Amino acid sequence: MSATAPARRLRLGLPRRVFSQVLLMQLAIAAGVAVLATGLFLAPLGDQLDDQAMRRALAIAQTTAEQDRIAEDLRSTPPSPDGPVQREAERVRRTTGAEYVVVLDTRGVRWSHTDPRRIGGHVSTDPGRALAGHEVMEIDEGTLGRSARGKVPLRDDSGEIVGAVSVGIAYDSVRARLIQAIPELLAYAGGALAVGALAAWLISRRVQRQTRDLAFSDIAALLAEREAMLHGIREGVVALDRAGRIRLLNDEAQRLLDIGGEAVGRTPDEALGAGRTADVLAGRVTGTDLLTVRGQRVLVANRMPTGDGGAVATLRDRTELDQLGRELDSTRGLIDALRAQDHEHANHMHTLLGLLELEMYEEAVEFIGEVVGDHRVTAEQVTERIRDPLLAALLVGKATVAAERGVALKVSDGTRLPDRLIDPRGLVTVAGNLVDNALDAAAGTAKARVEIELRTEGRTVVLVVRDTGPGIAPEQRELVFTEGWSTKRAPEHRERGIGLSLVRRFAERQGGSATVGEAPGGGAEFTVVLPEALTDTGQRPALSGTTGRGAGEEESR
Repeated sequence: MSATAPARRLRLGLPRRVFSQVLLMQLAIAAGVAVLATGLFLAPLGDQLDDQAMRRALAIAQTTAEQDRIAEDLRSTPPSPDGPVQREAERVRRTTGAEYVVVLDTRGVRWSHTDPRRIGGHVSTDPGRALAGHEVMEIDEGTLGRSARGKVPLRDDSGEIVGAVSVGIAYDSVRARLIQAIPELLAYAGGALAVGALAAWLISRRVQRQTRDLAFSDIAALLAEREAMLHGIREGVVALDRAGRIRLLNDEAQRLLDIGGEAVGRTPDEALGAGRTADVLAGRVTGTDLLTVRGQRVLVANRMPTGDGGAVATLRDRTELDQLGRELDSTRGLIDALRAQDHEHANHMHTLLGLLELEMYEEAVEFIGEVVGDHRVTAEQVTERIRDPLLAALLVGKATVAAERGVALKVSDGTRLPDRLIDPRGLVTVAGNLVDNALDAAAGTAKARVEIELRTEGRTVVLVVRDTGPGIAPEQRELVFTEGWSTKRAPEHRERGIGLSLVRRFAERQGGSATVGEAPGGGAEFTVVLPEALTDTGQRPALSGTTGRGAGEEESR
């Protein structure tokens, strides 16, 4: 209890709230400015009063010296308290209110003085400059104390200097005038301080509302926590101002969007380019959990308006989840194909067993040859025309799945693909998506058929996938490549409308294109052109490739 009491007393000495601290600081500033302004005003005022006093003393001395009788009396009469010089000097002193009017000869002997006893004595200050013909203004100490002085030479009718006149004005009278001005100055300063205090109170109230009456330490802690949270979470955060410009990007948003800090201050269209991602961030596309593709990443975006007219958008990376969904679809398809093959294999075995029990050995041998030969012929046709092992394995597997779905998967006679692909995994992603789409479209139609053609033109690879499905209307041929566009219901574990968007983005990133048209005889024909997709002759690429997906990727239309 006793240990915490001093700390509490110290905290009471300085308010913690922003309102109180800002008010006190502004009051201190206003008071300091008022005191400084008063001091700056009084300093030159004192100098001005001193100058006025010295000039007044000089003017009295000049007026006195211009009287001809004083110079004549100075020559013709001795210094005396009752002499004409003393009487005239005292008359001038009483008339002007000066502290003293002293007339002296060239030897520095007084002929007049406020104190008659000092008449006939030498002056206490050096009259040399005045006797030399110069006019003097000064503030100095004399026998009558501190005073503002004016000294001028005294000349006779012929212009010869016969003495000097020294006039003094009491310095206390100057100080009194200065002191008299101080209350008025302080009144003005107090009025200015009151206005400043009112303005400080109004400003502090506004600051209090805007800061929710938090302490500066609380605000600093909130800012530190905000920075740590924004840059520590594994979710992208993009803040936009009321003009639609990006004002904040955390580290994860920069990574997901593949942009740097230079995007701050620019609009999403300027920073990202035209597209769905920019539309979502700018608010032109509304909704919750909006899907968008940026590069090879599938993102889920949400946008929330803020009270100042801006907005905050959050981005989550759904790439891995989407890939897992595609692998699940692929695994399910493979399981269905294996189940169907197992059923078909059991039928073949029953047929073979019957032929053997009937001792029809030649027919049994012929039956086995037909069953084994069909699969061998399909595999050999693919591997002869497509030398890349990954793509060949994909198409052999797809042929089995197609057969189980009642669709004939054929490799066109014009297909020739050497084993020189720079990015075989990327082409597997593209081919897998297009074949799955074609199988979905052709399944259930009369004479269902999917044809694949892979040809090379120099180092360019052209992939064409045709199907006998219903085709795509001309007005929808660009929409099929839009993220999130699909005509089929999405499975529970993932979203649709991603595969074809990835196909086009992969092609455009390679400098190529992805288009769709009408196949000969009806159906859809997808064409993907990939420039510079093959290595030079004699060079073999590494199988690592890029981070493309495999055979299970699909897109519906």
